[in-house]
Amino acid sequence: MPANRDASFVDNLAQNVAVLFLDRVETSPQAEAFRFPVGEAWESVTWKQAGERVSRLAAGLLSLGLTSEQRVGIASGTRYEWILADLAVMCAGGATTTVYPTTNAEDTAYIVGDAECQVVFAEDDEQVAKLTEEKSQIPTVKKVVVFDGTTDGDWLIGLDDLEKLGEAYLAEHPGVIEETATSIAPDALATLIYTSGTTGKPKGVRLLHRGWVYEGAAIKSQNILHEDDLQFLWLPMAHSFGKVLLSTQLACGFATAIDGRVEKIVDNLGVVKPTFMGAAPRIFEKAHARIVTMTASEGGAKEKIFQQAFKVGIEVDKRKREGKSIPLGLKIQHGLFDKLVFSKVRERFGGRVKFFISGSAALNAEIAEWFHAAGILILEGYGMTENSAGATVNHPDEYKMGTVGQAFPGSEVRIGEGGEVQLRGPHIMAGYHNLPDKTAETLTEDGWLRTGDKGEIDADGFLTITGRIKELFKTSGGKYVAPPAIESKFKALCPYASQFMVFGAERNFVVALVTLDPDAMAGWAEENGMSGKSYTEIVQSQPVKDMVAGYVEQLNAKLNRWETIKKWEILDHDLTIESGELTPSMKVKRAVVEGNNKDLIDSFYG
Repeated sequence: MPANRDASFVDNLAQNVAVLFLDRVETSPQAEAFRFPVGEAWESVTWKQAGERVSRLAAGLLSLGLTSEQRVGIASGTRYEWILADLAVMCAGGATTTVYPTTNAEDTAYIVGDAECQVVFAEDDEQVAKLTEEKSQIPTVKKVVVFDGTTDGDWLIGLDDLEKLGEAYLAEHPGVIEETATSIAPDALATLIYTSGTTGKPKGVRLLHRGWVYEGAAIKSQNILHEDDLQFLWLPMAHSFGKVLLSTQLACGFATAIDGRVEKIVDNLGVVKPTFMGAAPRIFEKAHARIVTMTASEGGAKEKIFQQAFKVGIEVDKRKREGKSIPLGLKIQHGLFDKLVFSKVRERFGGRVKFFISGSAALNAEIAEWFHAAGILILEGYGMTENSAGATVNHPDEYKMGTVGQAFPGSEVRIGEGGEVQLRGPHIMAGYHNLPDKTAETLTEDGWLRTGDKGEIDADGFLTITGRIKELFKTSGGKYVAPPAIESKFKALCPYASQFMVFGAERNFVVALVTLDPDAMAGWAEENGMSGKSYTEIVQSQPVKDMVAGYVEQLNAKLNRWETIKKWEILDHDLTIESGELTPSMKVKRAVVEGNNKDLIDSFYG
């Protein structure tokens, strides 16, 4: 059955996010809205309970003098209170300004100051300390509302204190939340998200109510998510990918289980048993690597059965996608392997997953095929902060692996000059905050967003992204190289890889820097008589270098001659958000890594 491309829903969008939320509360009052961890248990709230709390918090913000489109910061990891705060800002007519909890004090002050935030929600004492340290730089901030941490009853108040202010305000102004919500125009500012740029200060992307409402409605129109679905949400809510999943929840009405602790994802999936989840490719790479290396460590018959199962699974899957018949012998084998192997893989993710959605970076097609062979569909999508996160996505009934799917109904994608992907529709940003020149560079006069990504669209409208235009480079021999394609191939081959970064612009050959996953290497060390040694000792050892060399050799066999990796080195540390080498959405800051390792890269060409 082909995906629904009907865009008539665009004419009947909710007026704004606040109305969308209040309508959901009215439509599904007793249905589960959110669940979240409290100690080792999970607590659940209905839409009515969430609505009452959001109304009190929104009224609290109004009592502090918040007016239309004024900014309110949220400096916190992903948790239930983040969502309450964001919805309260929407219902009070303000605009949420997101701050990653990993952002340093100086950049936190820059974002809060540039946005002229009136109020900031802060997760804990660590986030409060950043604001206190830079208090002179954020003169517009009247109050800091703390989720968990110390308050002073003056500048620093608790979430409960804000609710009490709201209760008193509602007693004097009954109906104020509904009145405020219906007064917000579709083109009013809803969110300021500061992109974690690889150079210079972050840019504030101005996203409107109509963009978020459109995104949720576009996904709802495709009839793939319903009220009886259950989402597991761990993504950073400070990132547009997390925010768009909230808009989708309001539009579709399903429940969401929330826990932002990345290290708990796999454990939580087993407990929560969701029907879908959004994630960055790194999560799927890690899960794939963990399953493959665990099975390899068991060895013997188990490993042989596992390998044969995936050989059969991938063959059956390929035949199905190509519309070919499956021979009886292969069908019988597949049924047996499904019981022995694939069902156990699905069980690790809770056993109820209809599909995963992958976004924020390119997913390797071989990893997508491996999961699909086990009966787990990963739908890859594409978008960026500047278009409210979602621009294209594959559909469960109509998908092509290796592509990022077709344009959302009601919006457009085209290939512009130099192969650049360009987008147009209700989801496009209003511009960059206080940066008219940057806005003019990025938006064309007739409303197209220049993405900076290179891509191709096939005859069926499926988009394939080949890389960032500025990341593509030419060797001194005049050959073009697309690093992301090579990097994702290596990560599909090597289950121990964390990052593989390719360099070689204007040089006569291509080189790479490798980082290995600390969890996977701890397992490798135990099996190879190196347990107890430090990460650096393990990854710099000769057996590990030999192991990686084998995977580089396999990679080179799949590449064009000019793309092959002639020299490489394993770094003594993995890249982290804290070190500034990864963005909070787990993308590599290539320029930072290249700058930090300039001497090493130069030495390859010595």
